[in-house]
Amino acid sequence: MTLGIAPSSASLSTSTSAASANRLLEPAEWASAGIPLLRSPREVVSGLHARHRPKPATAIVAVLDPDERLLASASFTRRQAQADGWMFRNALLSQLRRVIPHDLRRRTPVRTAVLLYCREGDGRWTEEDGAWMWGLRDACTLHGLRCGAYITLTNDGWQVLGEGRGGRRPHADSEPEPFALSEAPPPLPRTGGAASEVLRRAAAR
Repeated sequence: MTLGIAPSSASLSTSTSAASANRLLEPAEWASAGIPLLRSPREVVSGLHARHRPKPATAIVAVLDPDERLLASASFTRRQAQADGWMFRNALLSQLRRVIPHDLRRRTPVRTAVLLYCREGDGRWTEEDGAWMWGLRDACTLHGLRCGAYITLTNDGWQVLGEGRGGRRPHADSEPEPFALSEAPPPLPRTGGAASEVLRRAAAR
């Protein structure tokens, strides 16, 4: 016979303080944070998977425009250390600063950062996921971005945590699929000057 013992208030307090010290978000907190839904999560996942070809312990942070086109992305390998949201925040912020300017001057963020993390295990939430969620949310605030989806990629497939959406492909061991995430068109070159006039005449021929 199994006996269930309710945790004391002291143990609950200890658990809460431990979670706070590790800086992580529980699934319920994440679900209630108003994270914008991806219109085409499978396309986003497949595109990032094809571009970065992640292996376990690889994190991919990507910035999307309002039409869900890829503006910038970066991947890096997580160091073997305790899962801590503050450390993850610093790693994500460093990558964001490297690949795209901040939007801190805007009153309302228009670009969204999403995080895809390839790891061992299944798609169920772990404390490591909670630390990544905390880190993503804080990094977005410090870089002037909207905090977007957190996605796990495991041998079981991909899973958008907090939304209940997922799929079997791609997964951690699968080959990249033939299509990739659409990218925003490059900015038009600045006009003006003799060089621009030469280019304009050449294009008109």
